[in-house]
Amino acid sequence: MSDSPVAATTTNALSSIAADELEDIVLLGVPLWGWQVALAALGVLALVLLAGTIWKPTQRSLRGWALGNIVVNAGIAVTGATVRVTSSGLGCSEWPKCTPDSFVPIDTGHAAFNAAIEFGNRTLTFLVLAVGVITLIAVLRMSPRRRDLVRLATIIPIGVLGQGVVGGITVWTDLHPASVGAHFLLSMVMVFIAVALYVRCQEPEGTPKVVVGPMLHTVSIALVVVGFLLLIAGTVVTGTGPHGGDAAAPRWEMDLPAVTRVHSVLGWLTLMGGAAAVLLAHRGGAGRPARLSSVALLVIVLLQGVLGYTQYALELPETLVVLHVLGSALTWVAIARLYFATTRLTPVEERVSTGADAEAGPEADRDGERSSAEPAPGR
Repeated sequence: MSDSPVAATTTNALSSIAADELEDIVLLGVPLWGWQVALAALGVLALVLLAGTIWKPTQRSLRGWALGNIVVNAGIAVTGATVRVTSSGLGCSEWPKCTPDSFVPIDTGHAAFNAAIEFGNRTLTFLVLAVGVITLIAVLRMSPRRRDLVRLATIIPIGVLGQGVVGGITVWTDLHPASVGAHFLLSMVMVFIAVALYVRCQEPEGTPKVVVGPMLHTVSIALVVVGFLLLIAGTVVTGTGPHGGDAAAPRWEMDLPAVTRVHSVLGWLTLMGGAAAVLLAHRGGAGRPARLSSVALLVIVLLQGVLGYTQYALELPETLVVLHVLGSALTWVAIARLYFATTRLTPVEERVSTGADAEAGPEADRDGERSSAEPAPGR
């Protein structure tokens, strides 16, 4: 028992170090733990207020939760970019723990600011997962239950869990650009699924039917392919450029101007595809969803292009890099929205009973806008 004073002294010293380290992590005058407590309290309050939309969902409330999935999955890609440009990627050097001895950022060996940024981004994963799980519960509670929506809603939380695994691999590989890129691309896949859920929950259960001219539908498919290649090229540019998330992070041994030109060419192809979609949608008499989606895509890609050339000319300033990632997410959302605007789910019995549609062409359906005789989805 003679060593108990020594043990007590050691414990007090460690507690003092932990307290000092936690006290260093202050955002806007509030300690990090204070922000966590506040966000947790807000989350509980939000659940209480929105309980009815989860347990007794309506088509409108389910659409809101689907939109929430789009926002949080795109948002965490943007916060991930913030982690990279602030060199905070190893602010928590371990996974699933932050450090070998702690789940929270204590004695990380990095600046308190970097530890707070990385730990905060990790914490947001729980928000993304929560929104996904809540949406799945709401879909399961729908009456009648729709198998197609259940499938979409199930994929989202599974994908978020996969994000956590990829995030762990990213840390274990010291932010290798391949794992960093995969992390971002998986978020974009989840965004695409969330857009599908957002659109399809407004339609009756059935099989997809093309409701625009065949050329516009083909362009929308091509935009999905080119758009995803554009995202991949963007991750390669990021993996070659200066913002790797940490000064010691490995980089792709590529020529930055060369990979940037490839990214730029794909961007111009996306712009031309967006312009073609606008022309085809308006001249072909497409419905309002396709027309609005095509215009939104064209505007977003134009702004994204201006931003991309500006950040390259200014040698990739951090703020513009984050804004460019946000623009990438918005471009992908617009591409997905246009794609799903070119088709509509149609009940099998409706397709059998209205064989005239096949002869009349897409104009007979008014390009996806339901007629007054068509029942509202979910009823």
